[in-house]
Amino acid sequence: MTVKIATWTDWTDYFEAWKREIGMVGDHIGQYRFEALFGETHPEVEFGDFKGEHKWETVLEIPDQRIRDACEYLIAVQGDTEFASVEQQRQLYDTAPSDYDFRTLARVNREEMRHGYQMAYLLVHYFGDSGRREAQKLLERRAFKRSRLLGSFNEDVDNWIDFLVFTQFIDRDGKFQLKMLSRSAFSPLARSIPPMLKEESFHLGTGNDGIKRIIRAGKVPIPLLQKYFNKWLATAYDLFGVDHSGSAQWSYVYGLKARYDEAENPAPADRTQLNEHARGLFVAEVRALVESANRLIPEGEPRVTIPDVRFNRKIGGYAGQPWSVDGRLLSPEEHARHLREVLPQPEDVELANSFMKERDWIAPKKSDDSPS
Repeated sequence: MTVKIATWTDWTDYFEAWKREIGMVGDHIGQYRFEALFGETHPEVEFGDFKGEHKWETVLEIPDQRIRDACEYLIAVQGDTEFASVEQQRQLYDTAPSDYDFRTLARVNREEMRHGYQMAYLLVHYFGDSGRREAQKLLERRAFKRSRLLGSFNEDVDNWIDFLVFTQFIDRDGKFQLKMLSRSAFSPLARSIPPMLKEESFHLGTGNDGIKRIIRAGKVPIPLLQKYFNKWLATAYDLFGVDHSGSAQWSYVYGLKARYDEAENPAPADRTQLNEHARGLFVAEVRALVESANRLIPEGEPRVTIPDVRFNRKIGGYAGQPWSVDGRLLSPEEHARHLREVLPQPEDVELANSFMKERDWIAPKKSDDSPS
């Protein structure tokens, strides 16, 4: 059946069909109501070449077609990641280690769907025919067919170790991306972000707390957990984009995407190093979290580490280069062996999946708080 999105109702009907296809119905959704939510934003453009001008409330106010196209693309990419992550995690419910974790997964998935819904709302309501086409595509690409726009969102999430490391690192990248969009000169996009960031904080807490629960339980070998760190952090580095990015520079010039620390950083932006700057802040934040997790590991046991930023990169200047997790340049043959040693292999996935059959592989959550 050929589908053409002409109205918002058309899109929401298509959204319902997508949910049914991937199994996000029943207890996964409950009585949750999907809606577009908006917060506050500064009335004036806060950075870039239009700084000080009034933010654009409609697409017609955007002064250049190139800016309009760039804005539409940023929204489409953000929406694509939201629906993709739900597709990646859709098969984890049967192995949830507790009722709390089942509810946590359901909440994370509902909120990711709402974030995708929010981006589709912007595309359909503000960007005309091209926006409606992009909103339709959000529901047609599939993570499990490797057709999502960004590499991280075409990776398999096989088990709950995958999920918790994903929410710790990939959702943390999502926080960075959202905060950079929160100061956008396109006001409807900027106002979309505060509710999304509030919801995203729960996802980050799920990952950070979940990793600590894994360590406290002492059942999952640290070297196995490390392989999942290597898997997801390498692809998280890619999510910040290529170095010396022209598109990042223009997004800043146009006032569409700020630096992560725009409000706190008085120095002029190095517009040639915007992706590198954001990635560096991400690495610093992740390193502190990993150090905190290591304090839970008994003396004499191996520690978890973060891989070198050049390791296993798929885009940018280091793409395809044979760097090791600890920053050594290897021969192609050494690198092939190294990847087999430091990334989850089929036998590692089988071992991780075997833990899912038990209840004590992860410690109970300490707090009495439960997600709703």
